[in-house]
Amino acid sequence: MQIHFAWHRLWAVILKEFTQMKRDRLTFAMIIGIPILQLILFGFAINNDPKHLPTAIVTADTSEFTRSIIVDLQNSAYFHILDGIKSYDEADYLLRTGEVQFVVYFPPNFSRRLVRSEKPELLLEADATDPASGSNAVHAANNIIEIISKKFTGSLNNLQSPDLPINLIIQPKYNPENITQYNIVPGLLGVVLTMTMVLITSLAITRERERGTMESLLAMPVRPLEVMLGKLIPYIFVGYIQVIIILFAARFLFGVPINGSLILLFLGCFPFIAANLGVGLTFSTLAKNQLQAMQLSFFFFLPSILLSGFMFPFHGMPDWAQYVGNILPLTHFLMIVRGIMLKGNGALDILPSVEAILLFFAVSLFIGLKRYRQTLD
Repeated sequence: MQIHFAWHRLWAVILKEFTQMKRDRLTFAMIIGIPILQLILFGFAINNDPKHLPTAIVTADTSEFTRSIIVDLQNSAYFHILDGIKSYDEADYLLRTGEVQFVVYFPPNFSRRLVRSEKPELLLEADATDPASGSNAVHAANNIIEIISKKFTGSLNNLQSPDLPINLIIQPKYNPENITQYNIVPGLLGVVLTMTMVLITSLAITRERERGTMESLLAMPVRPLEVMLGKLIPYIFVGYIQVIIILFAARFLFGVPINGSLILLFLGCFPFIAANLGVGLTFSTLAKNQLQAMQLSFFFFLPSILLSGFMFPFHGMPDWAQYVGNILPLTHFLMIVRGIMLKGNGALDILPSVEAILLFFAVSLFIGLKRYRQTLD
């Protein structure tokens, strides 16, 4: 029997789909929320020309000349001068832990040598683990020194040399050759773990519910914490397999150095893997089906990869984006893995990042436990 096309049947199917969409509120929210999130992140948070980069000033010579250089660096909009830095060791620690992007060092007798036309040295150390983050700022520093030098040449009678009276020494640290793989490959370790750990565990409880095995699980004499930990621990081993594969490829395929302790790096991976597993398991308690769990995972993964400093310079983002980025565990894990592999950081150097990840894990696990239901609706 041939059925002819009918507009009323088409309209009935359309109404049915809108009714289903209304019932599936989470999916509808993802349809609206993800484009808005992408628009905000790409429109406001992403910046390939980062400015106001944190800079530590260490001066052993305080004079009108050094103050003038510091003011001009601040006014360039590329450098944000931090106060209270008293020693080079303190500034070096901040550079090593990623708290500052640059360290400017004025040596003793800088002003005296400038007046005597002895071409004093001005040291600018840059964190080059991300080659793109400070390249424009370094170029701006060169231009500033040229402008300041011309001003000094005109104001000091003793400076008659056509050469620049200040010798700016730029020292890129931790990645002096600006090799992109040194920055990208360690970061991929965190990105891959985030994507796989969150996605795998977000399907854990929703899969049990869809397959009808949740009743058997709920009938067992187990506590919610025991169920969640029982689902997390096997994937920790899976995460470490991924870590071993990526580190092996990083060292022998891409030539990325491992300057720090490999054991410390493995220990630093543990809280990050656990935090992502906790997020995925929390999503599985929020979602009603596997499709919603995957949508929630993508909703978490998108800001993680964009606001963590993996794809774009972290310090180049606006303050609100940096606040959001500091909540995400990937931001702190990038500091850990790049710090150990490229900077040779020790346990005390990565401790603040580890504490931030553990706090995130505790909060996500607490939410997951609260959401877990021991009885079916």
